[in-house]
Amino acid sequence: MTDEGRLLAGRYRVGALIGRGGMSDVHIGTDSRLGRTVAIKLLKSSLAADPAFRTRFRQEAQAAARMAHPTIVRVFDAGEETVIENSGQEAQIPFIVMEHVDGRLLKDIIREGPIDSAEAVRIIEGVLTALEYSHRAGVVHRDIKPGNIMITKAGQVKVMDFGIARAISDSSTTVAQTTAILGTASYFSPEQAKGESVDARTDLYSTGVVLFEMLAGRTPFRGDSPVAVAYQHVSETPVKPSSINKKVSPALDSVVMHALAKDRFQRYQSAVEFRNDVETAASGQIPVHRNADDAGAGLFGSPPPSASGSELALKQLAEDETMVRTQRRPPVIWIWAGILSVVVIVISVMIWAFSLTPSSDLPDNSRRVPSLTGLSYDNAQNKLLDLDLAATMAEEASATVPKGEVTRTDPPAGTIAQPADVIKVFVSTGAQPVDVPDTTNQPLADAQVAITAFGLIPGSVTRENSATIASNLVLRTTPAGGSPEKTGVTVDFIVSSGLVTLDDLKGQTLSAASDLLEGADVQLVAIPTPDNTCPSVSGSPVVKQSLAAGDVPQKSQVELFYCAG
Repeated sequence: MTDEGRLLAGRYRVGALIGRGGMSDVHIGTDSRLGRTVAIKLLKSSLAADPAFRTRFRQEAQAAARMAHPTIVRVFDAGEETVIENSGQEAQIPFIVMEHVDGRLLKDIIREGPIDSAEAVRIIEGVLTALEYSHRAGVVHRDIKPGNIMITKAGQVKVMDFGIARAISDSSTTVAQTTAILGTASYFSPEQAKGESVDARTDLYSTGVVLFEMLAGRTPFRGDSPVAVAYQHVSETPVKPSSINKKVSPALDSVVMHALAKDRFQRYQSAVEFRNDVETAASGQIPVHRNADDAGAGLFGSPPPSASGSELALKQLAEDETMVRTQRRPPVIWIWAGILSVVVIVISVMIWAFSLTPSSDLPDNSRRVPSLTGLSYDNAQNKLLDLDLAATMAEEASATVPKGEVTRTDPPAGTIAQPADVIKVFVSTGAQPVDVPDTTNQPLADAQVAITAFGLIPGSVTRENSATIASNLVLRTTPAGGSPEKTGVTVDFIVSSGLVTLDDLKGQTLSAASDLLEGADVQLVAIPTPDNTCPSVSGSPVVKQSLAAGDVPQKSQVELFYCAG
């Protein structure tokens, strides 16, 4: 069962397949309600079999949808659609509706060879800017890799799939299972490989792997299996990128090696720190990294201390049976008093927490972007000025919003902004005149893409029998190709079924039946076949045919039996 042409949530029309990954297929699509092009990610049905996954997926998609930043691919909507499989069983298909980005995946660019150091620095700065924003919002990506980074035609960096990896990885219990879905262990951090908890520094390690790959043209660790690669992340020291690509500077070597430290307390502690060192290295200076004790004393606390004197003494006591322990245990009453104190403190904190009243008030220096859809630009500008927000106008065609009215804003309504932030206000120029493209004899998927490119909306698909046009090719459209219309109009497709209609030919003379089969409207192959079990009759009427009357595949062979006894 193909996904093309399917309508999700009553508004998202699924178009041609534009990408395929370990956990999903990505299609170009159309939001029929807003008349805009989107990217629709359909997750594998095998993931949807787990109800717990569907709950986690929905929560993580909602968290990702709240992030609005130029370096992050926006998530517009998410849900799940109930479909009927070919087997007749119902299946749940989770989907994500995202911003459509016109560009290339970073993994496709790296496949062409190492990237120039200056360009690699520019790209990694964009990735770190996205991570800085997401980490401040409390979202850890967990799957930073070139396959989740896009470079637009204008050179802008866009990171996608925020929060989705969490729902996936929480459903997997082993490295092998996780990599089977997320794709590769080449970008795993040591803590991910060991199954430990992850935090923002996990994303920074994976970012270091991406920077290594851009500079060297390959990942730092390679192996015959995901487990072998994961083991190298935990136990082996990577080579410097300059040992593979002589053009890499010692300063960038230093940044990469610091980012790939096994101990998360020894690597970069924030995206800002990482980006500052990248900028320093780009200027030709080798960054000076802080001591582990200083670096770890911030957001993530201090690094685990080394063994103290008392711990060493206990270890020695365990190893040397001749030593006698002289320290007395504390009295039992003090142990119970300590436990009771902890219980009282915990209960008090819980009562205090539940008594707090959540507040929806914003800080004095923050503003929430209002909904301006349907207003004139002047009214929208005044409304923003009342909130100390600046406005700039952009125009776009819209089939649903009248000319001169606001269609949307960037950042969108509901986003938290700071005073004097510039809000881009898009104003409708109305539906634009356009000629319906002629898609006759084109494959359905290509025809839908062509219709979408002209600002039209792909509509229903009707199958019709044809003797000459191959299956799934367009016979005609409504309105017809070349017709003058306006953007936003729905175009329906009549597509060849690859079948023709076979009549009941019994009783027809052999020659008449053969002529009917081989006519221009049918074009089937007639095969006269004598039947010696009945006496011959003048005109040789057909007594039986090999294919029953009804729809049959094009160019089918039909045996026409006639009496010849």
